[in-house]
Amino acid sequence: MQLLRLGPVGDERPAVRTDDGTTYDLLPITPDIDGAFLANDGVNRVRAALEAGELEVLDTEGVRVGPPLARPGKVICIGLNYRDHAEETGADIPGEPVMFLKTPDTVVGPYDEVLVPRRSVKTDWEVELGVVIGRTARYLESEEDALSCVGAYVLSHDVSEREFQIERGGTWDKGKNCETFNPLGPFLVPADEISDPQSLEMRLWVNGEIKQNSSTKNMIFPVAEIVRYLSQFLVLRPGDVINTGTPAGVALGQPEPKPYLRAGDVVELEIEGLGKQRQTLGQA
Repeated sequence: MQLLRLGPVGDERPAVRTDDGTTYDLLPITPDIDGAFLANDGVNRVRAALEAGELEVLDTEGVRVGPPLARPGKVICIGLNYRDHAEETGADIPGEPVMFLKTPDTVVGPYDEVLVPRRSVKTDWEVELGVVIGRTARYLESEEDALSCVGAYVLSHDVSEREFQIERGGTWDKGKNCETFNPLGPFLVPADEISDPQSLEMRLWVNGEIKQNSSTKNMIFPVAEIVRYLSQFLVLRPGDVINTGTPAGVALGQPEPKPYLRAGDVVELEIEGLGKQRQTLGQA
């Protein structure tokens, strides 16, 4: 099943889409899809309500699809997690996961406009597998324990401004936290419905031309190790999101003149089983 949130910005309502394409209202089950929903057995409560026929069908024609997770607590990102991406950008292969943070207010819907920042000349794309934490995790001992703390998976777009990130000093964060820089969705898939998060095909196109074409099997640090590792440094709480890195094919790694994004460009991206996004670039 697919968990999603529908409606105008700031007024989304929770919903679930079943395998036959029917969308049902989740307001009788939960006021929203958030960390509390995941932590309090929300997925199984939805399954039970569907089986009992207790949910009403929603008309979704013309309704905006919002980010499928309300109010993420933290957005934690893993950099250089694909060998080919590290190589194309001239970076060393990391010995441990590279971590940086995005603010939760960068998260927007999967079809919302993405804004090129003012004075930006190097806005870039990155298709990524997103991991949504469903249970509090701290000091995990094993990868098995880590996977038990994953509540859902989601398609994530880690938009980046490379000049801000690399050339302006300090940490990467200033090139990662611009307005609208993390489209998320269109839906969450419960973790137990993804049999292997390390075997998902992933692609991204710019203006119809494929730029990234890879698989999560090519991660340097797999999902389980990322979650275990991060739990040694910070508490992961229900509703936190982890962006697990991007493969080769970003603008930064291409020959000059590098094809960075401009207003009017269209980016489409997908991950097997997690749906597809489409954004038109605007100007901040």
